[in-house]
Amino acid sequence: MFTFLFFITAQIVSQVCLGCICEVSSGCNTTIGCSETVCGPFAITWGYWSDAGKPTLNSEPLSDNAYARCVNDPYCAAAAVQNYMTKFGHDCTGNGVIDCEDYLRIHRLGANGCTGALNSKYEDRFKLCLRTFQNQ
Repeated sequence: MFTFLFFITAQIVSQVCLGCICEVSSGCNTTIGCSETVCGPFAITWGYWSDAGKPTLNSEPLSDNAYARCVNDPYCAAAAVQNYMTKFGHDCTGNGVIDCEDYLRIHRLGANGCTGALNSKYEDRFKLCLRTFQNQ
């Protein structure tokens, strides 16, 4: 009797992947601030930041404005994305690999909704970004 084990290989979110998620989220606009439900260049909600472990700018103690301060800073916001993907990263596309496309889907559609359809313009911009920067 043979037992087959299938492993899904995970990668940490690469700098290129983070950059492309940032690019399609806001044009990577670091001065965008907050709108009704999202803040910063990665367009992060309070719930997303909370699920990511509530990282703070320069590891400051939590304060009333810790969320906005973190997610409006590109480095702290990127740390929140990394934490979120470490916690919720999984194969959304069914190809057996956890990769940047999965991370984009989780970022945009949520961990439980990542198999849904992405806006085609959003997805096309993301794929162009990856093609442009992956092989550099």
